[in-house]
Amino acid sequence: MAAPDGTLSCEDFSLFQEMLKAMRTIDDRIVHALNTTVPTASFSGKVDATQTCKQLYESLIEAHRNRDKAIKACIAQKSELVGQLREERVKDGNNLKLIKELRHEQTNLKLMRSELNVEEVVNDRSLKVFIERCRIHYIPPKSK
Repeated sequence: MAAPDGTLSCEDFSLFQEMLKAMRTIDDRIVHALNTTVPTASFSGKVDATQTCKQLYESLIEAHRNRDKAIKACIAQKSELVGQLREERVKDGNNLKLIKELRHEQTNLKLMRSELNVEEVVNDRSLKVFIERCRIHYIPPKSK
């Protein structure tokens, strides 16, 4: 789970992925949320579908922004660490422990950057499902 301030743990990549997975719950459950909150035509009078879709959209977009911000913060943190390790390697190029640590952190940085691509796919899929179900009830503002 993400820290109380919404940040991810950037130290351990497997923990980073677990926290992202928990943060993606809203996207994983979008179909269920739409099926249980947006009425079909026969039940449309019992629920304010426009308001329901608007609230769901706002929750979805907030989750997307929070994850994007958290991933980019981790990438910046890892990039800084990799930069520091490179500087140390220049000074001590024969230190095998340092070289191994640098390679490890470079790999983690690449994996974190790849999460931005995963995030784009997850976001696109969720928004596509949302638009398919809510397009007659709520049109999201043009942004991004």
